[in-house]
Amino acid sequence: MSLLSKVKLSVLDLVHIRSGFDAADAIANSVALARHVEGLGFERFWLAEHHNLDGIASSATAVLVGHIAGHTARIRVGSGGIMLPNHPPLVVAEQFGTLATLYPGRIDLGLGRAPGTDPDTMRALRRRPEDGEDFPEQVQQLRQLLGPAHHGQKLMAIPGAGTNVPIWLLGSSLFSAQLAAQLGLPYAFASHFAPRMLHEAVAIYKDRFRPSEVLAEPYLMLGVPAIVADSDREAEFLASTARQKVLSLLRGEGRLLQPPVTDLDQRWLPHEQRGVEGFLGAAVIGSPARVAQQLEALLARTGANELMLVSDIYDQAARHHSLSLLADLVG
Repeated sequence: MSLLSKVKLSVLDLVHIRSGFDAADAIANSVALARHVEGLGFERFWLAEHHNLDGIASSATAVLVGHIAGHTARIRVGSGGIMLPNHPPLVVAEQFGTLATLYPGRIDLGLGRAPGTDPDTMRALRRRPEDGEDFPEQVQQLRQLLGPAHHGQKLMAIPGAGTNVPIWLLGSSLFSAQLAAQLGLPYAFASHFAPRMLHEAVAIYKDRFRPSEVLAEPYLMLGVPAIVADSDREAEFLASTARQKVLSLLRGEGRLLQPPVTDLDQRWLPHEQRGVEGFLGAAVIGSPARVAQQLEALLARTGANELMLVSDIYDQAARHHSLSLLADLVG
């Protein structure tokens, strides 16, 4: 039996604003995508917190989680993630406790400790560079606020207490892998943009995992850029959108999602190409047969339980088709 037949598929959406369109269009596209992958049997639809980034409309992450949940019926909806040092744990507990009350059994809370933005915006968020240092304590406080209320408890999240919203730790380095292992929590590695430390982080998480009331054994999710089309050539063409996005990020330029191009080799310098390829080092791009081989190899190396797919495709019909082809691969 193939490893792909055992894995769960999910989607991470940054709610990209496309060139020629606006934020309202981006949000409508996210709703349509969530409904589409729900119909395909995907497990989750997550949204990422970013601030002051031209081209990304997911800054009010909890609001969008509620919007997507309200337009779907079954799929789990959550954050991938909420950057916890940007917010008081009580506020996060109240927001996600409210969401869990509105949509019982369907809300996830993925947590990161990066700012999700630049230094100027960090200051606007009233965040200091050292604020991530107490991330473990913030996580524990948040877990307590979402857990059962105790007699005499002075600080309560209402709604929130007793909702037990599932908490995931997200990371692109080794810190969160160690913390997730120590706390016995599910772990998601951001290999969709930082694949360099993937295997070391996975090894730490699995080797140091301590069973908890949440999990008896490790549960690993991997972020994977995935672009599938009917042919390798078409998939490579569609993937030029994702490559342009990363190139703009590396250059510090605007990040509106651009249509695919055929002349990408004329648009970047050799060192920029290497930077883009490193950023997308975990990407799977190609026909269904080619992508199946790539994913089987990734699963064999990591033992991941779930793949959180990132699909930066400009044309929305092609994006839906790509995820339909991926769903067919897992049966």
